[in-house]
Amino acid sequence: MIELSLDPSVNVKLLMVKQEMTTNPYPDLGPYFIHEDDQRKLSPPGRSDVQPQYIHHVAPKPPPEISHSIPKHKDVKKRCVKFTVAAVISLLLLLLLAGILLGYYYSSACVHGMQCGDGSCVWESEWCDGVKDCRAGQDEANCVRLHGSSFLLQIYSTQSRNWRTVCSLGWTEQLGRASCQQIGYSRGTYFKSGQQKTDSEDGFLRVKSDFKSDVSILQQLVLSDICPDNSVVTLRCTDCGKGVNSSRASGGRPASLGSWPWQVSLQVAGSHRCGGAIISPYWIVTAAHCVARTSSPGDWTVYAGIVDPLGSLFNPAYSVSRIITHEGFDSATRRNDIALMRLSKPLDVTASGNIGPVCLPSVGLNITVPQTGWITRFGPTANGDSDSEYLTEAQVSLIDTADCNSSIAYSGRISKDMLCARETGAATDLCHADSGGPLVTLQDGVWWLIGDSIWGEHCTEKNKPGVYGNVTYFLEWIYHQMRKHQDD
Repeated sequence: MIELSLDPSVNVKLLMVKQEMTTNPYPDLGPYFIHEDDQRKLSPPGRSDVQPQYIHHVAPKPPPEISHSIPKHKDVKKRCVKFTVAAVISLLLLLLLAGILLGYYYSSACVHGMQCGDGSCVWESEWCDGVKDCRAGQDEANCVRLHGSSFLLQIYSTQSRNWRTVCSLGWTEQLGRASCQQIGYSRGTYFKSGQQKTDSEDGFLRVKSDFKSDVSILQQLVLSDICPDNSVVTLRCTDCGKGVNSSRASGGRPASLGSWPWQVSLQVAGSHRCGGAIISPYWIVTAAHCVARTSSPGDWTVYAGIVDPLGSLFNPAYSVSRIITHEGFDSATRRNDIALMRLSKPLDVTASGNIGPVCLPSVGLNITVPQTGWITRFGPTANGDSDSEYLTEAQVSLIDTADCNSSIAYSGRISKDMLCARETGAATDLCHADSGGPLVTLQDGVWWLIGDSIWGEHCTEKNKPGVYGNVTYFLEWIYHQMRKHQDD
């Protein structure tokens, strides 16, 4: 290390020696460096002129830091490995999610739409659009209905996804016939269309101006938020529900001719076998167990408009073209105990006031316990000959299913497709026999078929009421069969 001296002359010499030994690292300080030859020409400086000079030492450059980082190619390789692992994990998670979704898809009834009867699916927008997309036509089957005791016409809109009433503006009888056929009635059974004022928070359907007779009724209507005067369509597909009033005496008394015009006698080989009810000129409702053993249509004959044994001698016999037993009928439990008979030719319901259909219950019809009803059957009267077949009648009232299923009654044998009813008058054996006979009720001036007799063991006992098939429960099944065999 070089020491600084306070003697100016020594400092100058040191500077000169330094300059000669090394290149001057400070070129800007040139004027301060003096050669020895020049120094002789200069007069010695006075002490007051001497300023101390300091030599600044240049610090050597620090050694480069030793880097401990991984070489660049190794870092890239490590990143690639991490990316590959992340990609594989993400792919596995996606496959797992896809597997879960596929499992849910195949385990669920119909995720992306509505289910057809064969298990296939159609889009919800294709339901009730007037075009059959399901193989058996289930998507267009239950799109038109009658609501309440006023027979209000309602059609399901696939656009708004709700049932809507139909505005009467532009409605025609031709549209009425088409609507009844869509429900399941034959072309010749149409009765009439009407009008009724009603409010609708769900909107209306309105008839298009360009009506086309060859297009489904479901394609002839458009959505509308308003309807002039709120006047909507009512529809009667048959002239049904006309009969006696409900003030008749009870207790198994003989029925008068024409009092129950829908009652029929179903006979085999000239003998009464079961009762039934007319629901249209072509169709009879009865019990499945009546026809289970004798299922050939040719074995049966139907008599309508009779009340005594002589009636079959003076009234025409109608042959049967088809017998349809509910596919879920169980003879042991009497579940789904309902059947339909289709006649080879329609009943002439206009020729006589003694023959006429009873109305099938409309959707929304309020039938609750203890609703009063009537049952009719062919059999002996209370004081008559036990071998004679007379039409007798009795008043009944509906019983709550829970009471009918109690341990002192039928101990859980009553299912949701059944009704229980007990006679309100004197004890008779009216409910013991004549399976398939109708249980009807009067509401808003119309007679409705609400049950068919399926069993009644000891039904005159206090805790053993009569049991009937619940026609409201089977309504969709009935209409389905009527549509299916509409043109037989």
